[in-house]
Formats: sequence, C-alpha cells, structure tokens
Amino acid sequence: MPFKPLRYRQIHLDFHTSEHIPGIGADFDAAEFIAVLKAAHVDSITIFAKCHHGWSYYPTKAGAVHPQLSRPDLMGDMLAAGAAADIEMPVYISVQWDERTARAHPEWRVVSATNRYAHGLAIDGSALQQLSPAWHTICLNHAGYRAELLAQAREVVRGYAPPGLFFDIIGTHGCVCQACLDRMADHGLNPEDAADRLINDEAVNAHFRTEMSDALWTEFPDLRIFYNYGHISKQGRGRFAAHSHLELESLPTGGWGYDHFPSSARYAATLGMDFLGQTGKFHTSWGEFGGFKHPHALEYEVMQMAALGAKCLIGDQLHPRGAINRDTYASLTPAYARLQALEPFLRGAEQVTEIAILSSEHMHPHGDRNSAADDGAVQVMLELKRTFDVIDTGMDFARYPLLILPDDIVVDAGLAERLTAYLLQGGKLILTGRSGFDADGRMMGAAGVTAAPTITQNPTYVQPAPGLTGLTSGPFVIYGTPVGVQASGATVLADVMPSYFDRTWAHFCSHQHTPDDPTAAPTGPAMTIMGNVGYIAYPIFGLYRAVGQSLYKGMVKSLLDRLLPDAVLTSSLTSGGRSTLTHQPAERRYVAHLLYGPPQLRGKDLRAADGSSRQVEMIEDIPTLGPIDVTVRLAENPFAVCDAATGAALDFAITRDGVVQFTLPDLHIHRAVALMY
Repeated sequence: MPFKPLRYRQIHLDFHTSEHIPGIGADFDAAEFIAVLKAAHVDSITIFAKCHHGWSYYPTKAGAVHPQLSRPDLMGDMLAAGAAADIEMPVYISVQWDERTARAHPEWRVVSATNRYAHGLAIDGSALQQLSPAWHTICLNHAGYRAELLAQAREVVRGYAPPGLFFDIIGTHGCVCQACLDRMADHGLNPEDAADRLINDEAVNAHFRTEMSDALWTEFPDLRIFYNYGHISKQGRGRFAAHSHLELESLPTGGWGYDHFPSSARYAATLGMDFLGQTGKFHTSWGEFGGFKHPHALEYEVMQMAALGAKCLIGDQLHPRGAINRDTYASLTPAYARLQALEPFLRGAEQVTEIAILSSEHMHPHGDRNSAADDGAVQVMLELKRTFDVIDTGMDFARYPLLILPDDIVVDAGLAERLTAYLLQGGKLILTGRSGFDADGRMMGAAGVTAAPTITQNPTYVQPAPGLTGLTSGPFVIYGTPVGVQASGATVLADVMPSYFDRTWAHFCSHQHTPDDPTAAPTGPAMTIMGNVGYIAYPIFGLYRAVGQSLYKGMVKSLLDRLLPDAVLTSSLTSGGRSTLTHQPAERRYVAHLLYGPPQLRGKDLRAADGSSRQVEMIEDIPTLGPIDVTVRLAENPFAVCDAATGAALDFAITRDGVVQFTLPDLHIHRAVALMY
C-alpha cells in the first residue's frame, strides 16, 4: 500500500488539558501559530482530536467536547491554517488513557495484576489506584470502547481529511479484567503467569490494531496510521502490518537514555518502512510545562536521527490557553535549519553496515523497552564506531560479514542450521554468554568449546593471553559469572581465573572482594576463537551496560580485530563520538556522518509520583573538535569529497588498497561528508 513519504521536520504537540482549567484555546492565534512554525523550519505538526483526559477539541458527536473549550473547533482551525501554509497536520487520538471514559465506564478499565498505574502514588493502596492522580487505563478487550474509537477516527477523517492518525497508548498492562480472564481461559493461558499475561495483552492489542486499520484503510486507503507503544518492539515486520510507518519515541532525558534511540533505529531501518525519530524539547519528559532542553542537545539528537536514516520529530506541549511558546521554537530552530539544508543528502539514503546484532529482545519478548543484552551490544558498537544493524530471525544473515549473538540467544535446530549455512558462506560470528547453546546445554560445534561444570564464583578474573592489545597483561576483575566451558578445538585467548574465595561472613578480604589466586589453575576459557567464530564466556554486553568497564569492551574489540579488522568507516573520534555511513545510489554518492555530543549525568535524583527516582543525562554546550582523521572503504573510488552542508571541497587520498582518507578540520555536533563517485 503506497503512502506519501513522511516529512523531515516534525513536531508532536501534546495537548492534555483538564476540565478544571478554563479558557481552553482562548489565546490561540492562527497567524502567530503558523508564523512561529515557519520561522522554526517546521513542515509537519501532530495536533489533537482527543487527549488523555478524554476530551475532544472539535465539535464531535462520537466523543465529548472539552467543557471549557473557548473555540468551537480548535482542531479544525489548526488544520485549516496548516493546509494554507503547506504544513502537514496528522491528528492525535488517545486510546487506552481516557479519564472521562474510565469514569463513565469503570467496567472497561484495565485490572492490573500488579496494581501499577502511570503516576500512581506510592502510598495509594486503593483499588485501581483510584485515589492517585494517575491515568486509569482502558482495556482494549471491550468491543464497546473499540467501537467508540473507530467512530471518532472515522468522524475526524471524514470531516477534516488529515494526512494521518496517531493512536497513542497501546500498551501491555498485565490486564486481568474479567474479559481478559475469560480470553486467557479460552486460549489456555495462566493469568498468574506474567509471560502469559503479556501474550494475552499482545493478542488483544493486535486485534484492535488490525480491526481499526482494516476499517479505515477500506474507506481511506492513503491514510497514514501509527500506533504508539513508547517503544518499537523487535518482534518482526509482521507486527507492524497495521502501521503505515513507524515513530520511535525515545526521549533521552525522559527515561529512555541516549543509547535507546540508536538501538531502536538500527532495527527499524531494516524493516523497509518509513520511520521517524521522536525526541522532546523538555528537560525531563512529556507533560513538563516550562521545561527546555539546551539547543545543542536538540541539534545533536536531530542530527543523530538523520544519520541513522530517520525523519525527525520534536515533542512539544501547548499551553491550555492555546498560545504557542516562542522560546521552545527558538531553541529548536538551529536543529531544523541544519536539517533542512542537509535533506538532499538524506533522501533515499541506505545504511551501509558490516555487523548485525541478533536481537535478544526478539528472542525473549518482555514487554519493556530495554534489553540489557541488546543495549549493551549497541553501546559497544557505538563506542567502537562500527557500522551495524539490529535484526531479528526473519532477516537475511548473508547481508552482513559478521553476526553477533549477545548474551542469551538460545539456538534451536532451525537457527543452528541457518548459522551453519552462514558460516559456510564465509560469515563470521561472535557469541557471548549462553548464546550459541541449545536448550539442552550443547554449544554449536563451530565454536570449538563444549559445556563444562558451572562456575559459581562472582566476581571472577580474566587473564588475557600475551599480545592482546587493549587489555591488561595481568588479570582484571569481572563482576559477573561466566558460563563454564572447555576448549575443544578453539584457541584460548583469555582464561577465567578464580579468587581465593567468595566474600562471606566467615571469610572476606579488603573492602570489596577477594583478589585472584595466582597459584590456582584457570577455571576455564574466558575468550576463544576458532575459524570464523569468536566466543566470550561472560554475558559481556549486559555486564558492560551495567558496569561500564572499558576492558569488557576491549574483549569484544579484540575479537572484532581478528574477525573483521578492516572496518568500513574509521575515525579519530573518541569513544564518545558516533559515526555512520549511508549510500544514495540514485545520486551516486556515499555520505559519512560524524557526531559528537556526549551526555553528562547532571540530574541525580529526579523523583516520580510513585516514589521512584531516576537519573537524568543531558547534553549542554558541546565543544568543537578537530582535526578529525577519517577513512572509508568503498566499492567505488570517489572523484570528489566535500562537506555536504556547505559544498566545500575536502582534500582526500586513495591508498593502494582502495581506502579513502580525508581530514575534517573541525567538528561541532555533526558533519556530513559526501563522497561522489
């Protein structure tokens, strides 16, 4: 089904307004609204039909008009102004958060197995957190509510013809309402099992998405439709059949962190769908009035989206009275001005990648947005500045010279057969932790190791073999337990060394843990290589994400240096830098993107209503770096190399083995370099 391509410079304009606030939309000025958007280089903005409070902002018959709405058709006025100015305006409809409907139809509410609700108070023990300022979630297993949503969606599209609909909050809430209990009983699912509740939630939500999209596309085949979960689950292309495109919600300061978006984007780019990155202008997260992110942070986040193949969106929130906030758009103008200039070098660009990470989240669905194995593997690849994708088992392994199975990928017979064929065709493999083993504890033969007695000590030590660069000559500590293996053909590159004893009340040494015992024999291999297969016995990616010890990353690098030494793109950027390479076949050029904007931990105790606390990474006042040396390995030799934004030519050289070398004189936040062939 063909859909019009997404635009590059978008805004998501939150508008969740309580019925207790008067004068909703009273200060909206269409001319000012459009002028501010135009000055900020915005070309698309998502506006509201219905918000989380359950109120609508147009003369609806299917829903309920906000009782304090000052303009009879605020949404329609916005749409008319946008159409006249060539600014697209998709329309937002809240789904599972609808406070008005939750009060009117308590029988439709989610009954959470854990009684956890967004914004619920820690001290509130009431049923369904009734006495909390919480969103009281509606279960989509109720046909009456689904019919209301479809009626409102049809009403909006028939009456206003927006380019698309954004359906928000379609989540997995562990529902055990009577309708869900009945459904689980019919399908042999156990409501006391969290995994079975997740299966049920997913099935209920999939039915809703399919029902809604089928009905709408039958009548409006060109309508863009997206269902928001707060995270794009790595569960295969089929999961998104009811979507026209994807929007990757990932507000770094809002709890997602700065490593979430690259992981999500490197998966979304493999699905063959148009997709948006979605960050926010807020210092914290959604719902923050009067909070502002530093302009440098917005520039970095937008340029990272562009470098990873995404269109770009920045979240904002309109004041209940409807006046657009000029400070917000002043802060994002530099990012969107830079992006607009770069768009010719983004359209039709394909990511050039050499490594694939087989997603742990895909193999172990859990309903959350973070997988320690995936996030750690992505973090390592980003810091090593290797080009990579995150893939699922439905994708073609043969596209990639090297495949990583991070930490916990159990290999069944079908996957083992595919991996064997991949290796026979010259593919290379890195396995860590339990990856590569089958359900019975047998490691695939190509790894050259077999199962050995379980190692229980924690922490343990790793003794690298002589000559391994980037690692210590003596033992270093790892705060984790390796898988017990023995070499059966593989070369051992590092050994697991025991400590004298684990720390207990009966015997302990020093402040933290006992040192390694230099008189003891190795407990087993810590890192091996045989042919095209490298193995690390620790769940090293999850451990790196947790601990951040650079030597853990060094173990991965030592295997990459042996298995895939000639990286397609290298630079003298530090580990805080980021780089990608794209190809525009129609333009006969490659584009190398280099970024620098490492976040710092500034907020150390941001409290939520439920009593939980989190830290806040942020970016501010990014320095200028340079010069930066860059090398690129291409299939074609370029005849010119230039700065994409300015067109300024860069001196370059091509070595005898075809490596293109050039130097960037400086780098502030982002540079894109075009290599024409």
